[in-house]
Amino acid sequence: MREISVNTITEHIEKMCIEVNHFLSDDMKTALKTAESSEESELGRQILGQLRDNLKIAGEDMIPICQDTGMAVVFLEVGQDVHLTGGNIEEAVNAGVRAGYTNGYLRKSVVSDPYERINTGDNTPAVIHYSLVPGDQVRITLAPKGFGSENMSRVFMLKPADGMPGIENAILTAVKDAGPNACPPMVIGVGIGGTFEKCALMAKQALTRPVGSHSDIPWVADLEARILDMINDTGIGPGGLGGRITALGVNINTYPTHIAGLPVAVNICCHVNRHISVVI
Repeated sequence: MREISVNTITEHIEKMCIEVNHFLSDDMKTALKTAESSEESELGRQILGQLRDNLKIAGEDMIPICQDTGMAVVFLEVGQDVHLTGGNIEEAVNAGVRAGYTNGYLRKSVVSDPYERINTGDNTPAVIHYSLVPGDQVRITLAPKGFGSENMSRVFMLKPADGMPGIENAILTAVKDAGPNACPPMVIGVGIGGTFEKCALMAKQALTRPVGSHSDIPWVADLEARILDMINDTGIGPGGLGGRITALGVNINTYPTHIAGLPVAVNICCHVNRHISVVI
């Protein structure tokens, strides 16, 4: 049994909040560079160039890459041979988010009640997802989610008879409805299967997978590539102002489901698609 103090998790999350809001992950840098070189529209290339300049300035001047520094979504994969010591893990995660957003001078966007709308003042609480895994390590994945794109996300409870055409139509419907509101070029996370809440969680997790990677399941990998082409044929383009590159990638996760169901969730993210992971 390996002991890990929850204070260590707090310290890591504080640093992760600051880093992920100022620096783009390597997979997203590569995706944007490729997009700029392959965009057919002159206006689209201009917008992608502006995004590149914005990222450069953010890194050099330590300014957030987006003014919406998001609601902190934290995935904790805790090894079953780990004993967490020194306090409550949920309080430790929120302490890290609080410190990161306060000491990093990041915008606080969380309200304490969905109706009364009073800002908590420190961007807590985070949305935390826990999973127990084999081993004696803890893997933390932080994915701050801005709500320009989050608000464009959808869940479709399809019938099994809808089949592949229904899945493709659901994804395309979500993307077309989002249009410029999701700050394209987008990254599309999709969850297929499970239940209402499981497919939504899978779609969120799919956004943390490196853009450009593909599922190990052949039909899923084929769908990821095919639907990306279909999305980029919509003509929405960078900034929603027309062009070829509407999406940088489509990541799909799947899970077994009920004989009577075919749930499909589409979680859309903007061009920064912030995500960072640390293993303790």
